[in-house]
Order: sequence, then C-alpha cells, then structure tokens
Amino acid sequence: MTLTKTPLHSLHLELGAKMVPFAGYDMPVQYPLGVMKEHLHTREQAGLFDVSHMGQIRLRGSDAAKALESLVPVDIIDLPVGLQRYAVFTDANGGILDDLMVARLGADELFLVVNAACKDQDLAHLRAKIGDRCEIEPLFEERALLALQGPAAVTVLARLAPEVAKMTFMQFGSARLLGVECYVSRSGYTGEDGYEISVPADKAEALAHALLAEPEVQAIGLGARDSLRLEAGLCLYGHDMDTATTPIDASLAWAISKVRRADGERAGGFPGAERIFAQQREGAAAKRVGLLPQERVPVREGAEIVDADGTVIGRVSSGGFGPTLGAPVAMGYVNAAHAVLDSEIWAVVRGKRVAMKVAKTPFVPQRYYRG
Repeated sequence: MTLTKTPLHSLHLELGAKMVPFAGYDMPVQYPLGVMKEHLHTREQAGLFDVSHMGQIRLRGSDAAKALESLVPVDIIDLPVGLQRYAVFTDANGGILDDLMVARLGADELFLVVNAACKDQDLAHLRAKIGDRCEIEPLFEERALLALQGPAAVTVLARLAPEVAKMTFMQFGSARLLGVECYVSRSGYTGEDGYEISVPADKAEALAHALLAEPEVQAIGLGARDSLRLEAGLCLYGHDMDTATTPIDASLAWAISKVRRADGERAGGFPGAERIFAQQREGAAAKRVGLLPQERVPVREGAEIVDADGTVIGRVSSGGFGPTLGAPVAMGYVNAAHAVLDSEIWAVVRGKRVAMKVAKTPFVPQRYYRG
C-alpha cells in the first residue's frame, strides 16, 4: 500500500526523522533527540507536531449546527463563534464511531477535526446522515495541521501573532502567521498549554521552519505524542474507545452537554441516546480507569487485568512508560466493582502478574490556560 505523505514530509526527512506507517500516512515516530527527550522537552519548553494526517472538514449552511447535533450528544446549536468543543459521533447502540473537535467559524459555519484513521468513514457518515441539510467540504488535501505544545508555546506563537496570547483554552479564531490566514485554537493533545494551527498545505513548510527556528522549539514525533497524551489521561480512538464502548464506559460522560442529557431542554436526539441514558441511570458494567503499575514493568495494550483470585476483570487499552513520572502508566477497562480509586488489581504480562492500582487521570497536572 502506498503511504500518503503530509505537506511536511520532506522537512521530516531533512530533520532526520524515523518514519513509520500510521493511519495510511508516512509519519515521523521520532527525531534524533529520541522519544524520552522529545516528551520532556514538550513538558518543559515547546514541541512542534505535524498532525496533518488528521481530517479537517468544514460544514456550511443555516441548518449545519442543528444537523450536526443529530449525530453527537453535544450542544452545537449554542456553541458561540470563536469557541470549540470536544464531541463524539455515536452509533445506534451508543458506541463511539470517532471523537472530534467542533469549532464555530461563523453563524452558519463549523470546522471539524476528526481522527486520521476514521476521516474517510466520518466524511461518508456526515454525507449519508446530514448531506442534504448542509454543505460538507473535506479539506484533507487543502490544509495542513500543526500543533505547538508546551509552556513556551504562547511566547513562541505570540512572536508571530501577538493576539494569540489573549486566547484561552478552547478558543478558536483566525490569525495571520507569516502573512498567511490560519485557523488557530488554544488546545492540544498533551495536557499542556498550546495551540493547533490549521494552515493552507502549500504554506505549512514555511511556517514549520519559522517555528522550529525559535530557540524553545523542537520537532516532536508520534512516539512522544502518545506518551504525552497517555500521561494526560486522554483517549486514543481505536484503543481506549471504539464502537464497543459508549461515552459512559469510556468515562466521557462530561462530554455529554447538559442540554442533551435525559433531563435537558434538547434531551436525546442523537444515535444511541436510550442506551447512554440507561447507563447514566444504572451505571456501566465496566469503566475506563487510570492504572499505575506498582513495578517498573511497562504494561501494554491488550494485557488482561485480573483480580486477587485470578479472575479476568478487564483489559489494558493503552500503556507505556511515562517520562514525566519516571514510571509506567496505563489506562484500561475494568468491571465497575473494581473501578474504584486505589483498588488493587493485576495485569498479566508474559504470564506473570504485575500489581497495579486504579488511579485518577490525568497522571500529570493539566496546564491549560483558562485566563
């Protein structure tokens, strides 16, 4: 299979990146700095990520917000211009088809960022369900996406566009960077303060070069992106959630807007609402939890989780080493009875039991800028 290249492909090679296939793209997993140092650099200064493989989609029309609201358990109608919100597409059983960001560009215009591995099916889903209610424009080839993350991100980006310093977490707007009109949101996937920048594809390399020329900035690959999001307790679609898990199973009940809940003004009206509401009333059979292995043994995705008697009570959905913590971290699904803070449970790694404790996520403090 031929891998798709992002607009920054030649830059990655120039920087000495180790490239790997990811969601049909040839992507940098790490640079010569290495995953551990890239991770810590992002936590301490600023990291630049190429996330152009993600799917950017624009919806237009007077019915666009109402139409999109029929597919997600989120308040899109009242989303103000200049803000973005986290959402999930649900199926008829309440399972998660994908998670996404939704921003309001204008009164009749929405901007979506969906996962790379799901973008073609998400586009087909939107077209099938609401294609007759609004204009759906995929920007997969037209635009690149960069993420600038870490405590120095604001200092760096404000050198190019001073107004971005005033933005708060989840604000979204246009900014001119190097004379190019970009969409900028103050958000990310690391638990740090930072920005995601949507830029015309043919202008992405110049912008990336300019950001990398700043002394605080290093290029960061997918390896550190994964360890950063894991420490931040953030889900990765296809691992920590999928069509077999509802937002309640995935501990994402907070993402269901108040007005869309069972007692809300616009209750339901999204796929799988009945099942999701039943789980909210009665509780889910299993839940996603944070896990801290009590030994220095990384516990990986797919490992079985057992109780003291050796009965299987769940599975690990994401796991690895947390460089900030200097210790292994994981997330997984466990039976509701064991999904209690400080519960002692075990992962089975190569036939041996590794003690773990159920822990709060995020594993590191969130450093989003809320003003």
